[in-house]
Amino acid sequence: MVSTYAAFLENKAALAPASGIDIDDDAVNWMLHPWQRQIVRDCCRIGRAAIFADCGLGKTFMQLEWARLISHRTLIVAPLSVARQTVNEAKKLYLDVTYARTGDEVDGDGIWITNYEMADKFDPAMFDAVVLDESSILKNATGVMRNRLITQWADTKYRLACTATPAPNDITELTNHAEFLGHMPRNEMLAAWFIHDNDGWRIKGHARGPLFRWMSSWAIAARFPSDVGGDDTGYRLPALTIVPEVVHVDNAPEGQLFATELGGIGGRSQVRRFTLDDRVGRAVDIASRPGQWIVWCGLNDEADQVAAAVDGAVNVDGAMDPDDKADTFEAFQDSKVRVLVTKPAIAGFGMNFQNAHQMIFVGISDSYERYYQSIRRCWRFGQSEPVDVHIVVSDLESQIVTNVRNKEREASKMTAELVANMRGIQP
Repeated sequence: MVSTYAAFLENKAALAPASGIDIDDDAVNWMLHPWQRQIVRDCCRIGRAAIFADCGLGKTFMQLEWARLISHRTLIVAPLSVARQTVNEAKKLYLDVTYARTGDEVDGDGIWITNYEMADKFDPAMFDAVVLDESSILKNATGVMRNRLITQWADTKYRLACTATPAPNDITELTNHAEFLGHMPRNEMLAAWFIHDNDGWRIKGHARGPLFRWMSSWAIAARFPSDVGGDDTGYRLPALTIVPEVVHVDNAPEGQLFATELGGIGGRSQVRRFTLDDRVGRAVDIASRPGQWIVWCGLNDEADQVAAAVDGAVNVDGAMDPDDKADTFEAFQDSKVRVLVTKPAIAGFGMNFQNAHQMIFVGISDSYERYYQSIRRCWRFGQSEPVDVHIVVSDLESQIVTNVRNKEREASKMTAELVANMRGIQP
């Protein structure tokens, strides 16, 4: 019986036991950097692991090698827009990855891939291993997708979760990763290390150390190769310039006189629609400048108006056929499309768009994750040009910008703590 709260924390902070297999370094594909091979080996040894590696550090290569080494048959679950890209990336490693829409299409060993919307059509008993690509999908603490994924793969022997942004919107996303990987139920994590107040769930001050020490036994975090013992040569990013494009609004919708009165989702949506024409006009002027651009929109009307007004713009929306979406993304990557207009929910995760270095947000939401991930489609390792990001907001929406900046600071602090603790635990 735990006699004190301090003893309780220490008990919870016991390192998660490794349940995987040992892999020799020479068994990992030589095309991976030594530090990437080490991450793959560590994740194989842990068995049920998470890779929190920043954009451009090669999560796709690492998850593919883990999938190959850990089991004869592995399923990768990825966002729809990323699946084809993963299949193409696998060819660089001389691997065959097959896309399947249902379990009935799985007819042998190897690496299979599907998208999140189709994952429930697969019997987990068919696989010894599963990978969640862009596992930040687990961020929704009560969502149907989160619950289904955790339940569906609860008995799968080997599990890997990969994302660049663990817990950017709500730090309890970490509890969802821990539960998916089978290291601790969410309710136990919350009871041990978190407190709930007017600002939502947050880590108890004296619990940070034990929490991150425990996490470091099953999660590997990397902002740069040096975080995991590698060389940062070639992994220094070019300059990133955030350009505020503040649109002045003379009037305000009824009940929204000041930014502090935005209220909840309804108030934010009302202001966004009220300022739509002004913001779109500014975005169209910017996107008409030379070069390739990505224009991130949150509303269908924003995307429709930008695409109609900008020469060479193509709008990839949710109604587009999946194959047409993938074809358009590839055309943009090949510089055959000058301006890509889309939403962060459609193309903001997992895509490689280093061919472009200019983007526009036609307004932003409170989601730091979508903001960060969208920027990192271009501003990622392998980008050779400075990246310019124009944020078009009205002067009524400063509260949203402040909220996103606060989340950015918290996410950076959390990752730094995880890296620091990981260095002291990983063998």
